[in-house]
Amino acid sequence: MNEWWRGSVIYQIYPRSFYDSNGDGVGDLAGVTSKIDYIKTLGVDGIWLSPFFRSPMKDFGYDVSDYRDVDPVFGTLADFDKLLDGAHTVGLKLIIDQVYSHTSEKHEWFAESRSSKNNSKADWYVWADAKSDGSMPNNWLALFGGPAWSWDTQRQQYYMHNFLSEQPDLNFHNPEVQSEILDIAKFWLDRGIDGFRLDVANFYFCDPELKDNPPKKSNGGFDRPYKHQLHLNDRSQPENIIFMEEIRNLMDQYEDKMAVAEIGSESYIARSIEYTTPNRLHTAYNFMLLENGPLSAKLIRDALESWTSDEAWPSWSFSNHDVERSRSRWGGINASNEFTRMLLNILMCLRGTIFLYQGEELGLPQGQVPYDKLQDPEAIRFWPNNLGRDGCRTPMPWETHEPYAGFSQVEPWLPIDTQQQALAVDVQVQDENSCLAWTKKCIHLRKEQTALRLGSIDFIETPEPILAFRRTYEGESLVCIFNMSESEISRSLAITFKKILFGIGDYKDGKISLPAFGGIVIQEN
Repeated sequence: MNEWWRGSVIYQIYPRSFYDSNGDGVGDLAGVTSKIDYIKTLGVDGIWLSPFFRSPMKDFGYDVSDYRDVDPVFGTLADFDKLLDGAHTVGLKLIIDQVYSHTSEKHEWFAESRSSKNNSKADWYVWADAKSDGSMPNNWLALFGGPAWSWDTQRQQYYMHNFLSEQPDLNFHNPEVQSEILDIAKFWLDRGIDGFRLDVANFYFCDPELKDNPPKKSNGGFDRPYKHQLHLNDRSQPENIIFMEEIRNLMDQYEDKMAVAEIGSESYIARSIEYTTPNRLHTAYNFMLLENGPLSAKLIRDALESWTSDEAWPSWSFSNHDVERSRSRWGGINASNEFTRMLLNILMCLRGTIFLYQGEELGLPQGQVPYDKLQDPEAIRFWPNNLGRDGCRTPMPWETHEPYAGFSQVEPWLPIDTQQQALAVDVQVQDENSCLAWTKKCIHLRKEQTALRLGSIDFIETPEPILAFRRTYEGESLVCIFNMSESEISRSLAITFKKILFGIGDYKDGKISLPAFGGIVIQEN
């Protein structure tokens, strides 16, 4: 079996914001296809494509109304097939998002389920009677605010939703639901995709008795009600793991496929490992390096050393469509290009599969979106304390001097950020010192050095702000050293030196010398 995903670099595309090919202000599948050559030049191994399925777009595609069709705003199934063929022609893999835990309220399954208590899909969603006083079945909360229950006047029951009220949760305790979901996966596998990214993969099952969640002890307050609870009963149930094995059994019937789970849990690493033992999913990523800060050598080391399993394979990302871009999240509004290049260098040296979010190769900061332009329901709900996800979803800047940064010929669905536009592709592709050029070099180094893709990782004892670790594979040993501060450092470090393979800095007479946010990769004897 070709485990192409192990140690690979996968480029995440949020199609709505990547490139608009038809002038409606929204990116589409044909737009992605038109940029395949650009993606290939990055040196990545594949693409993760965020949802493009039919949807009312209450959560911009994560509320699916038809799992087997493309939403017209993105194109057609024929457009998807062209994209898939285009990716495969240049040697890129293509994995697609699958949102199984919930559907849109506009899905025909939910329309039938809510019509009565005894129809053929009556038990396809999580329904519950009101308590004797008319109140909700339990204390569960929705991640986007408010209770996890909404009253349906037609059925005269509450239905559960972990996210928006327009995203009712499927009842995976029903074998018919499981069978239908596996059939949807088969539909796309038969079409030729290379794998799945499973959205909120640990949210499929809830406690069948609907027991209350206990409170969480606070030592400083929470920014939203959801975080006041320990989510012991509304997610991460034992049955969830069994269904992961069913997905894996299906995928093993095809050649060279992979599945990566998104794990949302306070038990970041432990839960990820649980989902990626050999008979379950191929890999998983979590939010330990997406939500936490400030950035430090300890944060990186704690994340990597927490992955204690040799059998399970990790995945890592610093940015995605759900969190503030890493340049701004960790570096603030005045983050330098040197800081951004350091982040890319560290990411490409980590053990695991790497996910690189669109625009990260350009060193984009978080986009600025004024309140009256916000689209994200989470941003609108929690404004101004939480600016939501629009800032990381602003359109990809392709051309500096074109209207709307060359993303579209008309005003895009989210505004163009002028700071991002100055970092457009057309400017950077001509500059050998640009962040884009640096990204390509970092990815090339990873592909050339088997120890970086597949090797073990062992951290070297160094004080902050130095991050140092050794990557080893079949007798080959590389030492990666980074200065995570804005001041030059010089320090003794005993290693077996052969030569510097990559980076900015020096090693001489047993001493490392690194400029602000510098880093080097050293080949040992």
